[in-house]
Amino acid sequence: MSENSSDKRSALLHMLRQLLKEMEVISSQGAGYYTCAPFARRFNRLLGQTRTLGDDNGLLATFDELTEADPKDPSEKYKVMMGIRVEISQLIALLDTMGMEKGK
Repeated sequence: MSENSSDKRSALLHMLRQLLKEMEVISSQGAGYYTCAPFARRFNRLLGQTRTLGDDNGLLATFDELTEADPKDPSEKYKVMMGIRVEISQLIALLDTMGMEKGK
């Protein structure tokens, strides 16, 4: 992994972790008074940038872009947000291991 790729990987990791924090803040406002679409949209953009790094041993193929759904029912909204959280956490884990493989 080149130094530029390493810097980009670090930036992506920081951005994904920040996205998780923002999700916590928004969802803590309760009762579904938030929208899921911006989080899915942002994840999709960060996933696209991650795909440009390479060196993922084909594991990025296990990630799909998320549907930018915005259900009105609070319980459905919660399920969508949990799905986004899982995908973000898994992408963070993959990026972490990509850095470890190269000794960074």
